[in-house]
Amino acid sequence: MSFVRASGPGGQNVNKVSTAAQLRFDLEGSSVLTESVKARLRNLSGRRLTAEGTILIIARNQRTQEHNRRDAEERLSDLIRRALIAPKPRKATKPTRAARERRLDGKKNQGHTKRLRGRPGRDD
Repeated sequence: MSFVRASGPGGQNVNKVSTAAQLRFDLEGSSVLTESVKARLRNLSGRRLTAEGTILIIARNQRTQEHNRRDAEERLSDLIRRALIAPKPRKATKPTRAARERRLDGKKNQGHTKRLRGRPGRDD
């Protein structure tokens, strides 16, 4: 955790007090998370992931260091919480026979309707 100067709200203090929080989490060096969770966290972090394999979260919306620190920590914990949930595996299914028949009947009806819209033939 480090603090840097931030733009935005802060009044006169914005130019002299370092209130923006930079939170770095070493994803590659973390021994607590499993490889599958690390992979999901890499996908979720997007542009916050640096080339060195660390997640960089910058919080600068609040006026004080303490609020920005809490905001950054909350965002990191939310990211990790979302990565801990494993996606359910998809089960391949086939349409039922009745569903296939309904689809084909619908296609036949649509074709018939379009045929009726056409120009009448010589025998009509």
